[in-house]
Amino acid sequence: MTSDGLRLSPFRGLRYAQGKVSGLAAVTSPPYDVVVRPDELHHLETADPYNIVRLILPQADDQAARQSKAAGTLRRWRAEGVLALDPEPALYVYEQRRGDVLQRGLIGALRLSPPEDGVVLPHEGVMDEVVEDRAALMRGTGANLEPLLLSYRGDGTVSGATAVIERATHRAPLLSTTTEHGFAHRLWAITDPAELAEIDADLSRQHALIADGHHRWATYLRLRTEHFTDSAAGDGSPWNHGLVLLVDTARYPLRVQAIHRVLPRMPLSRALHAVEAQGAFRVTALDLPLQKALESLNSASGNAFLLSDGGGTFHLLDRPSPGLLDRTLDARRPESWRQLDATVLHSVVLDEVWRIPDRPDEISYIHDAAAAVGKAAQLGGTAVLMRPVREEAVRQLAEQGVMMPRKSTSFGPKPATGLVLRVLDDDAL
Repeated sequence: MTSDGLRLSPFRGLRYAQGKVSGLAAVTSPPYDVVVRPDELHHLETADPYNIVRLILPQADDQAARQSKAAGTLRRWRAEGVLALDPEPALYVYEQRRGDVLQRGLIGALRLSPPEDGVVLPHEGVMDEVVEDRAALMRGTGANLEPLLLSYRGDGTVSGATAVIERATHRAPLLSTTTEHGFAHRLWAITDPAELAEIDADLSRQHALIADGHHRWATYLRLRTEHFTDSAAGDGSPWNHGLVLLVDTARYPLRVQAIHRVLPRMPLSRALHAVEAQGAFRVTALDLPLQKALESLNSASGNAFLLSDGGGTFHLLDRPSPGLLDRTLDARRPESWRQLDATVLHSVVLDEVWRIPDRPDEISYIHDAAAAVGKAAQLGGTAVLMRPVREEAVRQLAEQGVMMPRKSTSFGPKPATGLVLRVLDDDAL
């Protein structure tokens, strides 16, 4: 790992102008990959004509048309004064609060380092078509429209970057809003050279784990390569930086939740028959409501999953066949990887038992268990409900350079999209 760690640069944030929209809560959105249902998209589009979802998920027939539509929308909103640049470059302290959940971090333009440097650690693979879609959007708009979420482990004391964050929260915020899910959001700008230097001295000794946004990170790296074959040559360019939210999880722990799967072409009866015919798992029917069934899943030992078609009865799969695991899991991988539920699901159940390829038309990834069950019922397919993975287990694998199966984790709370954007052609790095 290089001794040169995270380098977070200030930038001129592009933000919604006060009085130009009905309210900040009406123009923000969850990250693009969380908005998965058509009714969710429609709800956001109709909340306000300037909702950010029109930029991050433009609706058109093909990629070129989507890219053009988003670029035109961004130009128009800026010309109308709906979105305006802040007067000077800043790092932004971002706070999310709901009940006993409090998360604070720094939004800035992170210098992109080669993967082999180990400064930013991914833990999941990506799909090329998704990266290309995000890259086309960033090329067309010339903007980073939403930050990805990175976590690092400080020393647990209020010093360095954490001290600057804490001091900022005693000042008047740039903005404050509460979104419909009950999270209160506040944003402060850090422009003082001494505070910026204090942050840089601290973060330059740290490395980070990608908590959420692997496709956006891969997109940043692809676009940097397109602009500079030698990354050092373009170090001062905005294309050599990407928009991130950086959170010290020693001070503000992230919550890790599962991401569930929906198999639209696999009826539950066929899924259960294949499992039982091969003796792959013990199958137990549970006539329980969703939350009680999830409690049974969480208390199961070893690898376990919960299947549902929305019909009211859940089926718990546990106690996998040791012989099947030995035969199908890569013995060259670490034991901690072999024991992951997501590893067993993809390498054993999906690949060997059900023979389902990991393609968007075959597998949907949904963060909410109830929504996954509902979608399975709607499509006549099967929902596979998962358990969360501990953050430390994710970090240990990432530090070994071991990739988890795609969509193995959901870290949060995720930053709201639309509070601050980064426009590359106006950067002052």
